[in-house]
Amino acid sequence: MTDRMKELGFEQIDIKTLGLDPITAVGDRWMLISAGDETSSNTMTASWGFMGVMWNKPAVTAAIRRSRHTKKFVDDKGVFTLSFYPESMKKTLGFCGSKSGRDFETNGKAKAAGLTALAVDGTVAYEEAEIILVCKTMYTSEIGAEGFTDGSIPAAQYADNDWHTMYIAEITAAYRR
Repeated sequence: MTDRMKELGFEQIDIKTLGLDPITAVGDRWMLISAGDETSSNTMTASWGFMGVMWNKPAVTAAIRRSRHTKKFVDDKGVFTLSFYPESMKKTLGFCGSKSGRDFETNGKAKAAGLTALAVDGTVAYEEAEIILVCKTMYTSEIGAEGFTDGSIPAAQYADNDWHTMYIAEITAAYRR
C-alpha cells in the first residue's frame, strides 16, 4: 500500500472481512474496472460480474466487451482493479460507462469524470473509491452464441455482436477507506 493510500484513509483488509453484497454493489451501484498506470490507463463502468472462490482463491469474474478501450489495458497488464463508490457518485460512474477513453487525451476520461488516478499494486484505481480490489487475471474466455442454453440472451444482449471476454481473476489485495 502506498503512502498516498494511507493519507487517503485506506487500509488493507482480509477479503473475508469485506462484507460487500455483490448483488447490490455490482448490479445496483455499479463498479469501475480500471487498468494501466497513473500515466496511461482507462476505466469503464460495469454492472455485471461475480465474486466468490475459484481454484481455491478469492476471485472475481469481470465481463468486458471486445470493443471497450479498457480491455486493451487489462489484456496488456494482466492486473486490474474493481473499485466501488458511494451512491452519491453514480452520475460519475454513469459518465464513465457512456464515454470512451479513445475520445479523450491520455487519462482524460477519468479526469473529465472528476476522478483522481491512484497507483495501486502495479495498476490504477481512483482516490474517490470506498473499496478497491486488486485482481490478477487467471483465465479468460470469449463468450459466443454457441455456449448459450437460453437462446433469448444473445438476441437481447448481443444483437450488435459486441461479445464479452470473461476474466476470472484472483483478488490479490482488498482496500477499504
